[in-house]
Amino acid sequence: MSTLEQIKQVVAELLKIDESRIQEDSKFVEDLGADSMQSIELVAAFEEAFDIEMDEDAALGVKTVGDAVTFIDAVLAKG
Repeated sequence: MSTLEQIKQVVAELLKIDESRIQEDSKFVEDLGADSMQSIELVAAFEEAFDIEMDEDAALGVKTVGDAVTFIDAVLAKG
């Protein structure tokens, strides 16, 4: 499963929305309706799903699904 597919799955489950609504350019807050608490929960869910640690300040800069893919791929590449 690709990083994008995994992210879509996590986002759909956490935000209780249909996965088909989630596009790479979807903004978590504006397009998908995440509130501030859900944004924090998304970071935790991504950490768990990908078995990574995300720097909280850097993670706050992740605004779209595509940003999350780029960010997570970079963290995974660092090992």
